[in-house]
This record gives sequence, C-alpha cells and structure tokens, in this order.
Amino acid sequence: MKQKLKLCLQLFLTFMKIGVVTFGGGYAMIPIIENEITVKKEWISGDDLIEVVAISESTPGPIAICAATFIGYKVAGVFGAFCSTVGAVLPSFVIIYLISLFLRQFEEIKVIQYAFLGIRAGVLALLVKAVISMFKKSPKNIVAYLIMALSFAAIVIFSANVIFVILGAAIVGLCAAFIARKAGKDLV
Repeated sequence: MKQKLKLCLQLFLTFMKIGVVTFGGGYAMIPIIENEITVKKEWISGDDLIEVVAISESTPGPIAICAATFIGYKVAGVFGAFCSTVGAVLPSFVIIYLISLFLRQFEEIKVIQYAFLGIRAGVLALLVKAVISMFKKSPKNIVAYLIMALSFAAIVIFSANVIFVILGAAIVGLCAAFIARKAGKDLV
C-alpha cells in the first residue's frame, strides 16, 4: 500500500511537471510525456504510449488529460489515474486562473505579446516532433498510408468532423485487418 501511494505521488508530480512546462495543448505534451513516462521513468513502453494516444484521441475530453488518466490507470490503477489527471490539470487551472485576473492589464504590453509569439513557435516545434515520433512508431503498410492520406484530406481539404474521421479510420482499419486475417496475413 505504501509503495502504491509513493507511485501515485510520483505520477502526480510527474504530470504536474509536464503540465507546468507545456503550452499548446495535448499534442504538444506528447513528446514530453514520452520523455518522462517512457524514457526516464519507464512506466510504459513506446508502443503502449502510441496506443494511449490513439485511445485518448478517440475519447471525449482533452487528449493530455485522457492520456494522463490512461497512463495513471495503467501504472497504478484507479488512484493512479486520479493522481495523474489532477497533476496534469492543476498547473493549467492555476495558470489560467491567474491570467484571467490580470489579462486585461497585460494584453497590450509588447513584451507579453512577444512572449506569446515565441510560445506559439515553440508549440509548433513540439507538435511537429509529436507527429514525427508517432509516425516512426506506427505500422508502415499500404493501409496505414491510405488511412493517413484520406484522413488528412478529409480534415484539411473538406473540413470533415474529426470524430467522423476517427470513426471512419477505425472502421477501415478493422475491415482491413479482417480481410488480412481471412487471407492469412497480419497488418501489424
């Protein structure tokens, strides 16, 4: 029991640290989660992280919160999920609350405007890193490339609803796996 409490505290502190240093939402958090959770702590594998991200994308709520919850649950059960989620949410809540108190007073200050310009550029770099990292760990086959291309086109060109794109991708993946299994092959 004492070991589990210690692990839950570590989960809380780790996700709080991730929450403090991450701007730009859940996708920007993925490389930091990967570094902290899979590389430094070795709580889950890189393949497990890809699955967590995929599940988090398809469940309601912010991806970072869903990922924290799933990782916490996988590492330490229900209380681990609770501690990870609170740790990930708390910094953003405090920062947003403080900003809301002073935003009107600071939004015209050039230094603040430049700081947010820099933050946006840094977030873009984190998003690109997340895409590259996920691409490297994803299965490489014609079905995966086809799903990726069609999903990209549906979202970027046709402004399709992301939920329908994710559901469609899941259906295509399941159908392809079913067909491959019938043919005696494996997609992954």
